[in-house]
Amino acid sequence: MTSTDSFLIVVGFDGSEHSRAALDWAMDEARRRHGQLRLITAWDKPQLAWYPAVLETAAGEIVTEESPEQAARLLQAEALQSAADGGVTATAQLVKTHSPASAILDASKDAGLVIVGSRGHGGFPGLRLGSVSTQVVNHAQCPVLVVHSKA
Repeated sequence: MTSTDSFLIVVGFDGSEHSRAALDWAMDEARRRHGQLRLITAWDKPQLAWYPAVLETAAGEIVTEESPEQAARLLQAEALQSAADGGVTATAQLVKTHSPASAILDASKDAGLVIVGSRGHGGFPGLRLGSVSTQVVNHAQCPVLVVHSKA
């Protein structure tokens, strides 16, 4: 990042409560610094591990479950809309990877700051710091802010 570039804040966003808190903090920080956001949303499922589930609703309608990529796209669109509604310039990067931390770390090369939630959707709710945020804190190429949700 050069002195003429806008201050870039990278935000890891997976739709979890903690990543939503990170996005809110990042939007406030971007407004203060007249910066912009780059939202990183990672997704991964081996092709044969996901089959669209066909479900019948209580009203008798037939619906199909979203693919992991579709779910990630919807989350990212929601986050982009939140940024736009908050008056913050944001771009988004949807990354197919088995390592969300790697996607965030790659983006950190161009950033002035990375903001992540303290944990995501992982299976250990008692953890204060999840595996992705731990890797980002230890390996990012810029300062990192870890945000806990208020709940």
